[in-house]
Amino acid sequence: MKLSHYIVKRDYGFAPNPFYGVCTLATCKSMLRKRAEVGDWVVGIGSASSIYKGKIICAMQVDEILTFDQYWKDSRFQIKKPVMNGSIQQKYGDNIYHTNESGKIEQLDSHHSYENGEPNMHNLNRDTGGEKVLISNKFWYFGKNAVKLPPNLERLTNVRMNYKNIKENDDKEFIDEFISWIHQFDSNQLMGYPEKFTSGFQRYDGIS
Repeated sequence: MKLSHYIVKRDYGFAPNPFYGVCTLATCKSMLRKRAEVGDWVVGIGSASSIYKGKIICAMQVDEILTFDQYWKDSRFQIKKPVMNGSIQQKYGDNIYHTNESGKIEQLDSHHSYENGEPNMHNLNRDTGGEKVLISNKFWYFGKNAVKLPPNLERLTNVRMNYKNIKENDDKEFIDEFISWIHQFDSNQLMGYPEKFTSGFQRYDGIS
């Protein structure tokens, strides 16, 4: 088991998607998803250049791992397919990839496609490089009400690259401290909506 921590540069409620009683990570952070295993912890930390510096935005323990096609077809997650004429929450659905009859991966009109609904290949190639969709029924999502980390957990803010791993074999004590701390909060509910909700729905070009 390991704890993977990364910087949440843009909190849209898309990656991860904490809605409808289950937290999913289906896009972005492709290498983190590719290397994740059931039982791992994934923790999103506020950017040092934002008001969320030193704060935790989300945390989830991985209960299940699906392929994109399994996620696409699973009856539990049809509600996570984006509805572009729906609410902001619906528009940020993350169930956007599946393989068509010719074996090509298709991208649904979504936060990661272009304005006209055409596929954004930059986002598609990056997202699908991860191969896995992470499913969690034990999660904490603070969003715009991000919580400051205590001094003993500030190590989680030290992420220079894409993400970092803390393996149980290397530092079980630290992981246990984090698990004990996070459990003081109620799980499986939104403690705050995503920070970007106040700006309305936005597309992401994959570059900025």
